[in-house]
Amino acid sequence: MEFDAFTGGVEPGGLRTKNQIRILICYLLSSVDAPLSRQDIIGIMQDNGLANYFEVTDALAELLGNGNITADEEHPDLLSATRQARMIAKQLDAAVPLSVRERAVSAAVNLLAAAKRERENKVEINRTERGYNVTCHVSGGDMELMNFTLYVPDLFQARMVKRNFHRAPENVYRMMLALVTNNRDMVSDLLKEMKG
Repeated sequence: MEFDAFTGGVEPGGLRTKNQIRILICYLLSSVDAPLSRQDIIGIMQDNGLANYFEVTDALAELLGNGNITADEEHPDLLSATRQARMIAKQLDAAVPLSVRERAVSAAVNLLAAAKRERENKVEINRTERGYNVTCHVSGGDMELMNFTLYVPDLFQARMVKRNFHRAPENVYRMMLALVTNNRDMVSDLLKEMKG
């Protein structure tokens, strides 16, 4: 196989041809069946050492130009697979190693799950005279299960609270519930989960 793509930043086993990169993008968007932003796609490819930044941006431009992927009319940065992209992904997926496909899809699914958690479990950061109040909301789907406000002295800590809360809002809820119901077994189990 002849390599025709830049390989700077690409890990061993990553993609080294322009065609493989285009196929993987089609496969990725078809597999997750949800729009992803250009930055998300580039991030997935780079963070996993799958393809070079410049090659991914060129591939996205080419796929958009050919009508293989499409940009959302209201949010032009969100890209989706067209029927053509789904056909390409189905017919040519074997051209991209299985391990590469699995890493890309896994990263995209994790990214979409994190975005969903952030959408459903809002965090507000409000400046006060002495620092910041961080209000976290735990959603139960169509209803709010809990909200609480923490005071922190600076913006760095406020952002850290937000980031950590979004990692596992369900654990925050479970821990609070265990504490207020004095369920020591649940507290112990949660602490073991956090360590392991």
